[in-house]
Amino acid sequence: MGEILIFSKKRIKQLMAGALLSAAVLGSYGYGSVNEVAAASVQSVTKGVASANVYMRSQPSTSGKVVNRVHKGDRVQILGSSSGWYKIKTSNGKQGFASSKYINHSNSSSNNSGSHSGNAGSTAPSASASVEKVISAGMKYLGTPYEFGSNRNSTKTFDCSAFIRRAFMDGANITLPSDSRKQGQYVKDKGTAVYNVNQLKRGDQVFFMSYRGSSASAYAGLDKSKQRITHVAIYLGDNKLLHTYSKQSGGVLVSTFSDSWKHRFVHGGSVL
Repeated sequence: MGEILIFSKKRIKQLMAGALLSAAVLGSYGYGSVNEVAAASVQSVTKGVASANVYMRSQPSTSGKVVNRVHKGDRVQILGSSSGWYKIKTSNGKQGFASSKYINHSNSSSNNSGSHSGNAGSTAPSASASVEKVISAGMKYLGTPYEFGSNRNSTKTFDCSAFIRRAFMDGANITLPSDSRKQGQYVKDKGTAVYNVNQLKRGDQVFFMSYRGSSASAYAGLDKSKQRITHVAIYLGDNKLLHTYSKQSGGVLVSTFSDSWKHRFVHGGSVL
């Protein structure tokens, strides 16, 4: 990790014994075999701080299931390291792996204190380079005409889910399901679902129910979990959405995440 630690022989033996004991305990809870966890362990618990919003995963790989999120400025414990990943523990006891690019040792991160509010009206830092690649890929299609039920193998026209699917294919080499409802379930199964609009992060997919009116009263009392998803977009931060929804709107565009859209919000989240 670009850092060399020097210990006495006695101290090394003590720390290795502690690491193996922790590995045995973690292995019994499904975190992998004793050897796997011990191989990922550093020699001591170190304090760290997140330099950006980042996902915690079940294993040190982008293929690992997202188990939690760490926000910029959050304090964590660094329990181990493995090939560019840290095994970390949050203040509420959650454990998982996060890219070491976004977790700094506390003594070298004096300018990263405080936590990000996560409000939909503010610009959230990128959780990873993959987020920016997906957004960049989607932005290349600005102005592409809208067509309901468009050909999933073509980039000449898009409907909402075909556009999101193409952005993830081009930007992250991830093939999402072909319609918005299945994409919504995919996020629940493979990523971390968000049910509060104010907790959305840049790059999250955002899922909406059918339009019932522009006022909040039109949606009062509805159980959003039982509503049929009819639209999907990508949240850009700064109260903006990247999506496509009609011929009249001009095809793929960046629009304001207005109250009318927020009333229709079902859930969001990401698999990146």
